[in-house]
Amino acid sequence: MLRENLNDLVAFVTVAREGSFTKAAAQMGVSTSALSHAMRGLEERLGLRLLARSTRSVSPTEAGEKLLLTVAPRLEEIEEQLSAIGDLRGKPTGTIRINASRHAVSQFLWPRLKPLLQNYPEIHIEISAENRFTDIVAERFDMGVRLTESLPKDMIAVPLSGPLRMVAVASPAYLAEHPAPTHPSDLARHNCINIRLPTYGGFYAWEFGKGDEEMAVRVSGQLAFNDSQHALQACLDGYGIAFTSLDMVTPYLERGELVQILDDWCPPFDGYSLYYPNRRQHSTAFSLVLDALRLKD
Repeated sequence: MLRENLNDLVAFVTVAREGSFTKAAAQMGVSTSALSHAMRGLEERLGLRLLARSTRSVSPTEAGEKLLLTVAPRLEEIEEQLSAIGDLRGKPTGTIRINASRHAVSQFLWPRLKPLLQNYPEIHIEISAENRFTDIVAERFDMGVRLTESLPKDMIAVPLSGPLRMVAVASPAYLAEHPAPTHPSDLARHNCINIRLPTYGGFYAWEFGKGDEEMAVRVSGQLAFNDSQHALQACLDGYGIAFTSLDMVTPYLERGELVQILDDWCPPFDGYSLYYPNRRQHSTAFSLVLDALRLKD
C-alpha cells in the first residue's frame, strides 16, 4: 500500500466519524484545505465517491460506509498494538479519552488523575466534560462516567464514587426574607434556580423522597442555568434556592454561607460508575487510568 493511502485512510475515518472537515482538521492538527485535498486524492485513486458533502455536514456514501466499517477497526488495532509495544520499554504510553459530567470531572476524576500524570508523563488523557448522555463507542471514548442507575446495559461498570445526595440550599440572606420551606410543595412559593438539561432540553425536576413517598417537583424562578456551578454562585449571592450535590456545597455549609433546607426529604442514591466496552485487550495505560479512578475500599 502506498504511504499516502494509509495517511489518507486515517484522515477519511476521522472526517467520516466527525461529520465535519473542520472538526476533523482540528483533531488531526492540519488545515481544512489540506484535509479536503487528501480526501479528493483518495477518492480519485479509488475511483469512488467516499464522502457526500453538503453545506452543513459530511457523511459517508454507501462505498464510504463499507470502507469505514472495514478500515476503522483495523486502524484501532494498529494503534492498540503500537501502545502495547511502547509498554515494552517500561514506560506506558498512549492517549485515554474519557467522557464525564462536569461534576464528576471536578470532584472525582481530576483529583485522582493528578498523581497518575505526574508518575507517568507519557500517558496522555483527554477529558470531554459535558452533561449530556454520550455514546462512548460511536464517539470513540475509551471510558465514560455516568450515574450508576443509568448505565448502558452492555458495558463493564466499575464504581467511581460512593453514594451521593442532592440537597436544597439557600443563603442566610435569602432565608431572612423568605421563610424556609418545610415540604417540597412549598417550593412553589419560592424563587428557585433552575437547571436546564442538555439531553432533554427541559428543566431538571427536583427529586425528593421521604419514607415511601417520592416526588419530582417542577420549580420556577428568575434564573436558569445549564451548569450547576453557576447556579451555586447565584444561590450564594442570595438569588434563590438551588438544588445541587452535597459534596459541592459542604464547604459553604460549614462556613455558614449556605443553609441546607428540606434535609429529611433528600435521601442518598447510588453515585457514579466508570464504564467501558468489553474489549479483549486493554493497554497498560488504560489499566493504570482505570485503577487510579476506581473507588478504593
